[in-house]
This record gives sequence, structure tokens and C-alpha cells, in this order.
Amino acid sequence: MERDQHELYEYARRRIKQKKRLYFHFVLLISSSLFAFLATKIITFTFNLNWLILGLTLWAFLFILHFVKVFITDRFMNKNWEREQIDRLVALQSKKITDMSTKLNEETSNK
Repeated sequence: MERDQHELYEYARRRIKQKKRLYFHFVLLISSSLFAFLATKIITFTFNLNWLILGLTLWAFLFILHFVKVFITDRFMNKNWEREQIDRLVALQSKKITDMSTKLNEETSNK
């Protein structure tokens, strides 16, 4: 029972840490975008500013990937999902081993 409580605590701690990093990422993205926008308006450059739009677009895409990982992927693929997959694969391997040993026993008894 204590082990389960510890696992639940560790899972909750990891999720909080993930969410905290995501929120920090979001605030950093918004503040950097605002700073870059204001800098380009205050300091007028004579060259093309497509690099700024490209950079912010790439950063927004990375933020979306981070969001998907934290709120979608990790929510469904947690420890329970991992245990179920391991149990399923172990059962499948055990069945294959049993089938192979049965087949081997049948072949050796026929000879």
C-alpha cells in the first residue's frame, strides 16, 4: 500500500513539474514575442524582418508540441498504460513459449 502511495506521489510530482515547465514556456514565448514585436517597431531596420516571423512560428510550433506532450500524450500513456502494455507483451511471449514447447514435445513424441 505504501508503495502505491509513493508511486502516486511521484506521478503527481512529475505532472506538476511538466505543467510548470509548460506554463513557463508559454510565458517566455509570449513575452519574447511581445519584446521582438516592440523592438522591430521601435528600432526600424532596413532589411526584411521575415526571420522574426519564421522564428516565432517555429517557437509556437515547439510550444504546441510541448503542450501535446504534457496534456495529451502523458495523460493517456502513463504508468498504468505502460504496465498494461508490459503485461500484454509478457502474456504474448508466454503464450508463444508455451505453444513452441507444446509443438516441440509433440514432434519429439512422434519420432
